[in-house]
Amino acid sequence: MDKKQLRNTLLLVCGAFIWGTAFVAQSVGSDYMGPYTFLAGRSWLACAFLLGLMAVLCKMGRTNTAAEPGFWQNKKVLVKGGIFCGAALFAASAAQQMGIGTTSTAKAGFMTALYVVLVPVTSIFFGSRPGVKLWGCVVVSVVGLYLLCLAGRDTLSLTGGEWQLLLCAALFTLQIMLVNHFSPQLDGIQLSFMQFLVVAVLSTVFMFAFETPSIEQFRGAAVSIAYCGIMSSGVAYTLQIVGQKELDPTIASLAMCLESVFSALAGWLILGETLSATELCGCVLMFGAIVASQLPEKKRG
Repeated sequence: MDKKQLRNTLLLVCGAFIWGTAFVAQSVGSDYMGPYTFLAGRSWLACAFLLGLMAVLCKMGRTNTAAEPGFWQNKKVLVKGGIFCGAALFAASAAQQMGIGTTSTAKAGFMTALYVVLVPVTSIFFGSRPGVKLWGCVVVSVVGLYLLCLAGRDTLSLTGGEWQLLLCAALFTLQIMLVNHFSPQLDGIQLSFMQFLVVAVLSTVFMFAFETPSIEQFRGAAVSIAYCGIMSSGVAYTLQIVGQKELDPTIASLAMCLESVFSALAGWLILGETLSATELCGCVLMFGAIVASQLPEKKRG
């Protein structure tokens, strides 16, 4: 690995660290306000940050859409992509925030990371044929999920929060596939801004429809909202854009998989959350399956 690849890998690890520790901020934020209120606050802040970032990059000539008068290129595709990606991101983020409020950050991190396994599995519906290794990863993930969530319980049923986190992983899978469809035609930061704008609008509507926001709630969760809005949605996303350039996709995926590990460590160090030996084994199995699903198949012959 040359110096540039090493630098890009470290950028992605930094992004994974921010995303992982953001689970703690989301958990703390859920103590002060409802999921839609928190999501609205962080999304509007993310929009402001990304809009400022686009303005700075435009002045520096560091974006391929900086040329005037066509700064916002492919407007129709951008709007369409923003609506579809934003709607999926809103649903996934809302389910995640609801789930985080009822379970540990470690469980939330590992269960959310299941999208890494689900993405290639869903490719079946688009003509792809996953190999034996991927199906093995799915089986190991299910065993890990059992150890993390169900082992030792009197009933083999997930809690409401755990179901919400599984739904979150499925919705993030959909969002990733939508981004993969629209991103080749658009500027990455502009697409991110548009999807966060859609998330902000939808979460604001749901906030006033189902929750009762107050200034006191925003004061209590101000640090959590700022961290998730600026660091998680703004800085980490930018690190991802820069880091993934000219880097092997497998290495990039493995680096970003560390998000689940960082979420568990942050929950332990900051919130004092602990996992039983059985739950830790579940985490290890799930992380192993996530990593293995991203490793290239060995070529025969």
